[in-house]
Parts: sequence; C-alpha cells; structure tokens
Amino acid sequence: MAKRVVLKLSGEAFADAETNYGIDPVTVQRVADEIAKVHDEGYEIAVVVGGGNIFRGLSSAAVGMDRANADYMGMLATVINALALRDALERAGAPCRVQTAISIQQVAEPYIRLRAMRHLEKRRVVVFAGGTGNPFFTTDTTAALRAAEIGADVVLKGTKVEGVYDADPVTVPEAKLIEDVTYMEVIAQRLKVMDTTAITMCMDNDLPIRVFNLRTPGNVIRAVQGEPVGTLVH
Repeated sequence: MAKRVVLKLSGEAFADAETNYGIDPVTVQRVADEIAKVHDEGYEIAVVVGGGNIFRGLSSAAVGMDRANADYMGMLATVINALALRDALERAGAPCRVQTAISIQQVAEPYIRLRAMRHLEKRRVVVFAGGTGNPFFTTDTTAALRAAEIGADVVLKGTKVEGVYDADPVTVPEAKLIEDVTYMEVIAQRLKVMDTTAITMCMDNDLPIRVFNLRTPGNVIRAVQGEPVGTLVH
C-alpha cells in the first residue's frame, strides 16, 4: 500500500476509445472521477500526462520532421491534456494544480519540486505536463523522474490492456499476461512496459511499477491500495 503515488496517463486516456484521437470530455471525466476517489481516500497522487492523442513527436520525426521540434510540439500537447484533466478533477471535487516543465505562466505553474511536494501535502492533486522539458525523453521517463524527485512509493501506469504480456495482445490473441516481473527481465526480454531509460531510473531508485487496465472501473484505487491488479515490475 502506497501513500504517495505517480500515475502515468498516455494520451489515449483522454481520447475516444474508438479513434484514440482528440479529447473526449466523457472519457476525461471518468478518469478524473477515478483519480478523485484515490484523493478522497487520503492518498497523495500526482499525474504525468502524455500527448499522443493530439500529437506524437516520435512518429512525426520518423516521417521527416526535426526530432527536437517534434518533441517540443508533443510537450505542448501534454499541456492541453493537463488543463483538460485539471478542469475535470476540479469538477470531481479534487483540488488540482498543473505544473509544466516548459514555461507557460498564463495557464500553469512552472515545475518546482518542493512546491509540488507542498501541494501534495496540502491535499491537492498535481498534474505534471511538458515532459521533462527536454526533447528526446518520453513521458514514461518523466513519470519515473518525477516519482523519484517527489519521493513517491510507486509508479502506476494506466493502459488499455490488462498489464504486461509476453507478446502484443492486440496482434497475438494467445499472448499471456505476466503478473510479476523484474526490471532486468523487462529490459532483457524487451517487454513493452516503459522505455529503457524509465525502467532503469525506476530500478536505480527502487521504484516499483504497477501496469494495469485504466478502463476497468475501480482499478486505480485497487492499484494504489496494493491489490494484485495487472502486472507488478519490481
């Protein structure tokens, strides 16, 4: 059971389930309600958001766009998602602050580690946007970095599948769910949990990772409370 957690949300958590694109208010509110339940139970929760539902920097770089420029565009996309989540969290009754690694003072606070920790202590949800503020780093790495910085007990990664599989369950129907795996096994077997930088950072800081299906109602609070949902990487 954790007291302070970092929840990693990909852009898919904000999009319509069929298109995986744009921001669907109903989907965002459902996710916000799940986070609000965790907050109401007395846990400190910070959220790292992706931006793939609006813009995917890596895929755009693959078709000729400058990678650094594409990544900065992706960072801006995460800010849009963070603002949408903040609005939904406030409506769900959970006080929220958005901090970004890139300076956009009109809409969000700059990321300051001690201020973020103070917000959590004051019973506010903190949403981290803008990635690390640097190109060439994913939001998975951001989640690992922020979790280490604020002294989180666990990194939770909400996905659209039940956990980590030995193959892609979308293309391989007989793929098997792995319920317990080590950091080194993830790296050696190239399991698609997080990128290698994020896994290594969690390993170096002894941060367990819980991967679970975000679309199953109640899974966020179950993961926070230490129930065996999805896959545990440790």
